[in-house]
Amino acid sequence: MVRIRLKRGGKTNRPCYRVVVMDARTRRDGRVIETVGFYDPLTTPSTIRISQDRVRSWIEKGAQLSDSVKSLMKKAESLPQEEAVAVQEPVPPLLGSEG
Repeated sequence: MVRIRLKRGGKTNRPCYRVVVMDARTRRDGRVIETVGFYDPLTTPSTIRISQDRVRSWIEKGAQLSDSVKSLMKKAESLPQEEAVAVQEPVPPLLGSEG
């Protein structure tokens, strides 16, 4: 079965995700069929860029959405288009967390 799910990227404690189409049996960071979007939770507001037409195309072919991608799709549709693709500065680290 083909699933639309998140693939993690970024550094330690600084995650960013790609919304990808891949086989359900593939490991989290394994081989990708197609990349259909991007999600950065560390920006304010979170950056969500998802190609709605590519996702619909894959769903018509039988792909299933993961729970996390379903919630991202809902957030992306509820945000105005300018805010959904807005790239802003990352959230600064908390005070006192310097090593």
